[in-house]
Amino acid sequence: MNPLKNQPLTRQRKIIHIDCDCFYAAIEMRDDPSLARRPIAVGGAADRRGVIATCNYEARAYGVRSAMASGHALKLCPDLLILRPRMDAYREASREIHNIFRTYTEQIEPLSLDEAYLDVTACEHFSGSATRIAEDIRRRVWQQLRITVSAGIAPNKFLAKIASEWNKPDGLFVITPTQVDDFVQALEVKRLHGVGRVTAEKLGRLGIRTCSDLREWHRLDLVREFGAFGERLWGLARGIDERSVQVESRRQSVSVEQTYDKDLPDLAACLQRLPELLQQLATRMARLDNGYRPGKPFVKLKFHDFTQTTMEQTGAGLEIDDYADLLAIAFSRGARPVRLIGVGVRLVDLRSGFEQLTLF
Repeated sequence: MNPLKNQPLTRQRKIIHIDCDCFYAAIEMRDDPSLARRPIAVGGAADRRGVIATCNYEARAYGVRSAMASGHALKLCPDLLILRPRMDAYREASREIHNIFRTYTEQIEPLSLDEAYLDVTACEHFSGSATRIAEDIRRRVWQQLRITVSAGIAPNKFLAKIASEWNKPDGLFVITPTQVDDFVQALEVKRLHGVGRVTAEKLGRLGIRTCSDLREWHRLDLVREFGAFGERLWGLARGIDERSVQVESRRQSVSVEQTYDKDLPDLAACLQRLPELLQQLATRMARLDNGYRPGKPFVKLKFHDFTQTTMEQTGAGLEIDDYADLLAIAFSRGARPVRLIGVGVRLVDLRSGFEQLTLF
C-alpha cells in the first residue's frame, strides 16, 4: 500500500535536490585544466594535521574521502595533489548556481555552498514538469559554470536527496509518487536520513537491513529502542517526510545573468546586450515584495578564460546609461572576449529594523 494515498488531497509536492559533483575539486579542475584526470583534493596540508574537504573521483578510486586526514589520504594515494581551498571562488560559483535556481522558484533551501532543495510544486516552467526543470538546471549550470551537478526529484525532501545520489556523478534520478512504496521497501536502512554508523550497526544487530524489515516493527517498539528517532524511522520506512523546504533568509540582491553560445568579442557587442538584460532585471524586481528598496547597481563579466570581475558603485543610478558605465569599467579590467554578462542591484531590507544612513 502506498502511504501517500492516505494523505489529504492537496497538491502533490515536487521537490528537487541539487548536489554539485565534488564541488571544490570541480572548480579547481575547471580553472586549471592540467589538473583533469589526476587525483586531486582540496583541504589542509598533511604536515599541519589538515583534513580533506573534498576530492575528485580519480582520488576516490584510491579510497580518499571527505573528512579524512590529509596524511592518511596521501598514504592511500601518494600522487594525490592537495590544494588549498579558494573559498571566494567557491562562494561566487554558488551564487551563480542560486541565481539559476531563482529563475524557476523562490522556494529554495540551501544546505551548503554546493547543495540545495527546491520546491517547484507551483512552478509553471515546462508545464510544471519537475524532471524537465531539473534537466534544464543541470544544462544551464554546465553551460554557465562548466561543472556538473546531480539532481534527484521526488515528492519529499528525504527521497529527493537519496535520488540525487543514485546516479552520481552528473546524473538525474526520479522517484514518482506511484514508485515511492516499492522504492522505499528495497532501500537499505543505512541510507535513511539521520542513520549514522552507530544506528546502522544497532539496526543490523536487530536484523533490520532494509526498510521492508523496518516496517515489520511496530511504532512503539521502535520508540522504545531508539527514543524519539524511532518515530522518525517508522515514517521514513514508509516514504513519509512532511518537512517543508525552508526558504533562505531575506535576499541581499537581485540579478540576471546570461551565458552566450559565442563569446562577445568587444565592449560594443556587450553593450548591445544590455537592454534585454535590464528588461529581465526589471521583471524580476517587480516580483519583490515592498519590504525592499533598490540600492547600488552592479555588473559582472566573465571572460572567455573564466576569469571574472564585478563592478558596483554606491550612489549610481539604475538607468541603462549607469549600467553601461559600469560595464565599460568592468570590461576594461580584462579587455578580452566575454562569455557571460550579469546585471543586478543590491537590496536594502526595509524589514531589518534599520537602514544605514548615507554620509551626506
